[in-house]
Amino acid sequence: MTTTDLPLGRRRLLQAAAAGAAAAAWAGPAALAAPRAPDLSGVTLRVGTYKGLWRPLLQASGQADTPYRIDWRELNNGVLHIEAINGDALDLGSGSEIPPVFAARQKSSVRLVAVTHEDLNNQTTLARRDAPIRSIADLRGRRVGYVRATTSHYYLAKQLAEAGLSFNDIQAVSLTPADGLSAFARGDLDAWAIYGYNGQLARTLHGARTLKTGVGYLSGNFPIYANPRTLDDAPRRAALGDLLQRLQRSFAWINGNFLAYARAQSAETRVPVGDLVELFNGRSGDYSLGPVTDAVVRSHQDVADTFLKIGVLDGPADVKPLWDRRFEPLLLRPGAA
Repeated sequence: MTTTDLPLGRRRLLQAAAAGAAAAAWAGPAALAAPRAPDLSGVTLRVGTYKGLWRPLLQASGQADTPYRIDWRELNNGVLHIEAINGDALDLGSGSEIPPVFAARQKSSVRLVAVTHEDLNNQTTLARRDAPIRSIADLRGRRVGYVRATTSHYYLAKQLAEAGLSFNDIQAVSLTPADGLSAFARGDLDAWAIYGYNGQLARTLHGARTLKTGVGYLSGNFPIYANPRTLDDAPRRAALGDLLQRLQRSFAWINGNFLAYARAQSAETRVPVGDLVELFNGRSGDYSLGPVTDAVVRSHQDVADTFLKIGVLDGPADVKPLWDRRFEPLLLRPGAA
């Protein structure tokens, strides 16, 4: 039977359907209905940041024009980021692998959704200019500052163990980065395990000498922390995905545009641009942001096992349940970075 043998009404329906199919084929994939992007104009993300990092980075790299509002909350270490997330006062934060080890032990409400790769040469153990300290072994009996439950806690423990020492062999003083810088400047510390621009300030303003860096002691993986309640909310989850992609592009941008980033950092931190550029030029590797991988999770578990071994944890911590891979497709998408 041909179409001319069909009743007139049926024949017209078939002809209309064929015409529609031909039009779609001619127009190509662009004519197919694409899923409409969610309206995120009513979303506000509470995002933890460190002075001079994500906030000026997004501005300098041209990624700050988000379709949602960002309520920036400056918190100066990863422990505070996780505490804020656990208390539902933050949607997204970041830090090192160390605070989530304690979070796993304490069953905190936090998930790790991506990982950044940053400089390890700015994770340093410093000695005062006038202190008779030339190596980690010389720290025995000395007043040594560090930031508890952060990278400085971890790599200092590893460096001490390598020298045949432990925290029991030094006068360990746990301080915030800002308080540590003040104590170092006053001479209340003989040495200081610290990260970021505070270490650079100690070198440039107070003549601190580098004993060791984090290279060889840290993985270079810095997790991005997310609030599980935010992940369960579709609009806020979509906004988080968009922000992660913007940060991924921004981290890739840093490597070829550091002077512009340094100027934006300097405006917020008051650290001289030249000092920031010097840090960048001496970096241990390029900056990047990527998805969760099996290797990232294994590295994190090694950290937890090490903290258990040196007696920092009161029991084993399984970190695998903290890692959430739902943003992996977004962060692996061609052109995402």
